[in-house]
Amino acid sequence: MKTQSGTNLKIATWNINSVRLRINLVEDFLGGENPDILCLQEIKCTTDAFPLKAIRKAGYEHIAVNGQKGYHGVAIASRVPFKKVEARDFCNKGDARHISVDLDVPGGLTLHNFYVPAGGDEPDPVVNDKFAHKLDFLREMTAFYDGLKRKSENRMVLVGDLNIAPLEHDVWSHKQLLKVVSHTPVEVDLMNELMASHDWIDVMRRFVPADQKLYSWWSYRAKDWEASDRGRRLDHIWVTPALADAPQSMKVLKEARGWERASDHVPVVASLRL
Repeated sequence: MKTQSGTNLKIATWNINSVRLRINLVEDFLGGENPDILCLQEIKCTTDAFPLKAIRKAGYEHIAVNGQKGYHGVAIASRVPFKKVEARDFCNKGDARHISVDLDVPGGLTLHNFYVPAGGDEPDPVVNDKFAHKLDFLREMTAFYDGLKRKSENRMVLVGDLNIAPLEHDVWSHKQLLKVVSHTPVEVDLMNELMASHDWIDVMRRFVPADQKLYSWWSYRAKDWEASDRGRRLDHIWVTPALADAPQSMKVLKEARGWERASDHVPVVASLRL
């Protein structure tokens, strides 16, 4: 990981949709891609039920988990030691949707892992409490990052299933999904405010231009997800301006959607040079 030109860090993010159910896929992914850090969302288990033994056997000794029985949950598995671990309860609902670690790397680095509420089916906060929660969650995220000082100096990476596909080509049909939760104007506006709160940089779109299709999720409801290719980019990797020159590469493992008993999300991997 350490080179003459600095520290190379390979970070992956993946909504695993039950880590215990798909631990074999996690093990295969870690063995094949060999990231330095894997951030998981929707682990769907309590902290003490997380499969520590299997993850450590794969070479990831440093593990931070914020779990919840049957729902939500996030985790970070790392080869890099942690200096600090923090889990914030956004919206005071007791949901396990965030965990952050300060990594022991030269210059320091804080990594935030999020699982933003999906928001239900009806994009109206008046009649849909889940959608109202999602909007409030995004507003609270924005306030949190807007409140951090030294914006030009903070070295932070934010990853996770943010459950919003903000750009026209982040969805299979911009026109048809404008009234579908994850691509509605109110969600996109709030995500733009969140990005502006700390001048976040969209790493995925650094490597794939905004006029090209880019997805990380394909619905279980699709009869043939690959043939129809009706995807959305719900998973994201962002960096702060202090790390603007750090991203070296990015890839979406689309083939993972076709694995046996796959998650409906696929891993997104970015390599940084610090």
